[in-house]
Amino acid sequence: MKKDPRTDAPDAFDDSREEPAEPAPPACVLTFNANDPSGAAGLAGDVATITAMGGHPLTVVTAVLMRDTAEIFDQLPLDEEAVVEQARTILEDVTISGWKVGFLGSADTVAAVAEVLSDYPDVPLVAYVPDLSWLDEDQLQPYQDAYRELILPATEVLVGNLKTLTDLLLPDWDSERPASARELAVAAGDRGTRYVLVTGIALPARGATAYVDNVLASPQGALTGEKFERFDTAFVGSGETLSAALASLLAAGSELQAAVGEALAFLDQSLDAGFRPGMGSVVPDRFFWALPAAGEADETGEAGVTPGGPDETEEPAERAQEQETKRRVH
Repeated sequence: MKKDPRTDAPDAFDDSREEPAEPAPPACVLTFNANDPSGAAGLAGDVATITAMGGHPLTVVTAVLMRDTAEIFDQLPLDEEAVVEQARTILEDVTISGWKVGFLGSADTVAAVAEVLSDYPDVPLVAYVPDLSWLDEDQLQPYQDAYRELILPATEVLVGNLKTLTDLLLPDWDSERPASARELAVAAGDRGTRYVLVTGIALPARGATAYVDNVLASPQGALTGEKFERFDTAFVGSGETLSAALASLLAAGSELQAAVGEALAFLDQSLDAGFRPGMGSVVPDRFFWALPAAGEADETGEAGVTPGGPDETEEPAERAQEQETKRRVH
């Protein structure tokens, strides 16, 4: 008996058949930070890093920096009500999976941002502490007091180099030895922060080679970390890159210690591929993985960009050579 194609053929319009699964959308990460016209740090650095890590950045401007690739000269803090309005507007529309907090401009804005954060206690927050030695003392002291009181209790991971974290968490530290990562984590934990990621910890030289350590710690002790060789090149934007990468990974659901390892590896490769756009410091290249290798060409014979992420392409040969002349101090 022959089959009737009119009755036995699959119905092209049969709604009961399963549709191909759509790819999951990128995790949305909201970052509070200053506008940095150099593109090395601030919101520009956060946008580049979050995008490179596969996330979708949502940006709230907290201040406008007057700076170049060498130093910060001044800032213009935004009114705290304008900062809150930016955040509330997008939060009513988009579901976020992670926060990143950078420089907030003023103590009043710190308080306003903390109020926004308090409405989303289950969203992981990565807070980055930049070097604020350029601020006047009458601005710096109230800023740090507000930050300790209001941001630290909401923070999952506090990121910063050894000096900036010591200044914030242990301002009365007077020992000749530097504070340990665990001691910083205990001080942060007293304020409600769960973990600290301390960068730039100097280690004893091994022969002619010096190293710095980067350690994730809780009040119970060190959990994980990575050592990097120290070189003489100065970078700008490394801490912003590390913290934004970590925020992106946590937003995507990565486990903390694995996320820290991946974020440190991403930073290391971004610095190895770094470039000097001006007369100041070297800027991390967050899209190192999208650059064509030396001599690589597409089918048309022209240099092409290999799609994918950091694990899918090799570092360009010319950039790899720079690894011998740079330091990886975070």
